[in-house]
Amino acid sequence: MRAALKGILVVSLGQAVAAPYATMRLADGGARVIKVERPGGDFGRYYDTVANGECSFFVWLNRGAESIELDLGQRDDAALMRRLLSRADVFIQNLAPGALARLGFGSAELRAEFPQLITCDISGYGAAGPYQHMKAYDLLIQAESGVASLTGSPEAPGRIGVSACDLTAGMNAHAAILEALIARGRTGRGQGIHVSLFDGMADWMNTPLMHQRYAGKAPVRTGLAHPQVVPYGLFATRDGEVVIAIQNNREWVRFATRVLGQPALADHPDYATNEARAHHREALNRIIGDCFGALSREAVSERLVRADIAFGRLNDVADLLAHPQLREFVQPTPSGDVILAAPAAQFTDPADPPRPIPALGEHAAAIRAEFAAGTG
Repeated sequence: MRAALKGILVVSLGQAVAAPYATMRLADGGARVIKVERPGGDFGRYYDTVANGECSFFVWLNRGAESIELDLGQRDDAALMRRLLSRADVFIQNLAPGALARLGFGSAELRAEFPQLITCDISGYGAAGPYQHMKAYDLLIQAESGVASLTGSPEAPGRIGVSACDLTAGMNAHAAILEALIARGRTGRGQGIHVSLFDGMADWMNTPLMHQRYAGKAPVRTGLAHPQVVPYGLFATRDGEVVIAIQNNREWVRFATRVLGQPALADHPDYATNEARAHHREALNRIIGDCFGALSREAVSERLVRADIAFGRLNDVADLLAHPQLREFVQPTPSGDVILAAPAAQFTDPADPPRPIPALGEHAAAIRAEFAAGTG
């Protein structure tokens, strides 16, 4: 935890992945996050029990939050929620579209009542349009947005192996909330934010969209290879696999000369430019495959290093767990410590130790006392 957002109160009625990802990042920045859970708790608590009896998703996404269960259909709990929001700086939620408005907690109404409040609604498809009321989950959006059509092997589409749509929405929400906090510091007023899973992936799909719109044809699935940049993909060595990336013609000359040992290919008209290499992809892949297949992965790696060519080894999750570059930290949970991969951003100022993962309703008594009727 850092101090940049110290004094900022975030009230979250978030579940699963997208909203908790955003509030986790706010908590990491020093904000106080009160996680309001419906009776029974965030269903994201119950996907698995692999993290010492806790859910891996929940442990990852909810550090630093305080937990209280509220039934907003009950008068007293609804009144407490309103008192929380009256003091809050940010309210973030990703319940089903319209669910909170029916309970009297619609974002526009809340901002009218509490002008300082920044509201952030996360949905599947957005606040308008013919799909606005459709329920949506990560895999469904991967399919609906066209992302799955570009993922997988040439024979079949595939799912991105992590919850990319949820996480993109959480990242977009986090960034937008920070912008809104800066704007409020200048104007004194909050504002509404709406982030959708579909919009996030449509933004990521802009390059394929331009290919479809202006060239009449989207990129095809190429498995573990780049659809436009060649050579950029997976190749087998005698005892393993590597992924190489040639980003420009200078690298291509070094690759052809120092790695393949075929300097005549460097300025050959079939391979001298990326467009030419893409047009002759299959023939070039055979040339590279013949060269790499006769060598060990270590020998290929040494050639690539000497030629200053970017490459990576095809690792599995066990390899990542043992990777020398992996940064980790110890996260306290109600069931004991869990080791997690460290957040991506590193700051020069030291951070406090990570705050714990909340047990369901762990902070209810303290929050009820602090926000009791007639206080604050």
